[in-house]
Amino acid sequence: MATVDLVIPCYNEAHVLPDSVQQTLAFLDRHPEHQWRIVIADNASTDRTLEVARELEVAHPGRVVALHIPVKGRGLALRNAWLTSDATVCAYMDVDLSTDLAHLPDLVDPLAENNADLSFGTRLDSRSETVRGWQRELISRGYVFILRWFGGLKVSDAQCGFKAIRTDAARALLPVVEDTGWFFDSELLLIAQHNGYRLREVPVKWTDDPDSRVNIIKTAMDDLKGLWRLHRGGVPKAVC
Repeated sequence: MATVDLVIPCYNEAHVLPDSVQQTLAFLDRHPEHQWRIVIADNASTDRTLEVARELEVAHPGRVVALHIPVKGRGLALRNAWLTSDATVCAYMDVDLSTDLAHLPDLVDPLAENNADLSFGTRLDSRSETVRGWQRELISRGYVFILRWFGGLKVSDAQCGFKAIRTDAARALLPVVEDTGWFFDSELLLIAQHNGYRLREVPVKWTDDPDSRVNIIKTAMDDLKGLWRLHRGGVPKAVC
């Protein structure tokens, strides 16, 4: 049995957090093969997200933990949650549950069995089921094309909010990942591949959240700037 910290990074998500946590706990109850813990990483929210997270922590002792990161940035939230974890495997998913929870075992099991170091959901594999608008689909496919052509990254989707990593790999890789925002995912995958870590793609069923707070155009531009930084400076070596 592996210990797994499942991180949910949140920015102003008080309105959806309780239902998402309850749904996730119910799913985890049906998968006792691992010892699960949900870590709600409040990412400098200005609403009641932190208070709600603490209420859930009290309601589910040992199963839900509230973590406050006072500076905004999804990558920063994940770095803090993963580097302070004592679990065997650390994972994360979006609070809106856009990715079907049924894929969690496929994401976590290869890492728990030490058959992979980092796993990630893909919405762009031919086996995936993706429901979203044409604009997001076009930008995602264009971005992956640039990652593959310009960065040499051999994946079909870098930005799906559904990833897991062995904690020993996280401790070696995260200290050299510079981005604290949305490029964090791509940079982590690029550095992991460059350093010979074992990557595993997981085709997923994914439904776009119409209430998403992500500015897709700005995010894409920030991602391109991050890719140029790595191209110009070189992909760093992992910490031994």
